[in-house]
Amino acid sequence: MSNTDVVYLTKEGLEKLKDELKQLTTVKREEVARRIQEARAFGDLSENAAYDAARDEQARIEARISELEEILKNAQVSKGGTSAIVVGSKVTLHIDGDEEIFHIVGAPEADPMSNRVSHESPLGSSLLGKKVGETIDVEAPVGKLTYKILKIE
Repeated sequence: MSNTDVVYLTKEGLEKLKDELKQLTTVKREEVARRIQEARAFGDLSENAAYDAARDEQARIEARISELEEILKNAQVSKGGTSAIVVGSKVTLHIDGDEEIFHIVGAPEADPMSNRVSHESPLGSSLLGKKVGETIDVEAPVGKLTYKILKIE
């Protein structure tokens, strides 16, 4: 990620990532360092599964810390609006006779199973800038879907 890459987040998403970073740097880092120290006490490191597992976890933690620091460095908090859809908006859509509510979020916050849709996804990007009453067509694995925007919060 270059320094010019903006990462859009909701205020809640920003706080969640900050909390995760704090947990990793203040708690998890110390826990894994302690496990490495304990595993070293067992002697021969070449066949020490506990040592290898702790080192692998340390690598994962450090990679995630780096990733979070980069995201937070480039983060821009988006405030949802009600006149047009932006990152942070909660949108009620009419889809095939049903109504569903989607929260448009930044990519690091996306969770499709919870209807938290990234602004970079086909649905999210199609919704950006749209207003109540408009319809959009989105290509999906099941074919083209038509959505009508009922409400923006």
